[in-house]
Amino acid sequence: MKISQIGDAVVSSATFAGIGLVVFALAFFLMVKVTPFSIRKEIEEDHNTALAVIMAGVIIGISLIISAAIGG
Repeated sequence: MKISQIGDAVVSSATFAGIGLVVFALAFFLMVKVTPFSIRKEIEEDHNTALAVIMAGVIIGISLIISAAIGG
């Protein structure tokens, strides 16, 4: 692998990482806005473990979808 190919790979990886983070942030923001209650209050103050597990599953699912879309 040549130096120019490494540079191209780094730029490409950084670009896809940035796009993935933006898409993930938009999906998370949409998820927070759609719920009729405060996710922060439910998890932090009321210690709603079930909601935390569901949110973790959704976050992992979104991350896998973004990863598959970027990876082709």
